[in-house]
Amino acid sequence: MTPEELKALQKAVSKAKRVATEHASQLHDLVEDKLPAGYQELPAIAQATYDACLAWAEANAKLQAAEAN
Repeated sequence: MTPEELKALQKAVSKAKRVATEHASQLHDLVEDKLPAGYQELPAIAQATYDACLAWAEANAKLQAAEAN
């Protein structure tokens, strides 16, 4: 893997982590500020948070595999 490809993977992991953190923050805000009245928002925000964390985990695994080689 070229240094440019490795740097691109690092950037993708960083971006995925930022997105996951943003979704986690939205979930936290919902729990702290809107529940129980905003319970209907919970499934969509929770799923988006899960999906963002999964995307980060997959990107991070690719990066770790690339760095191990």
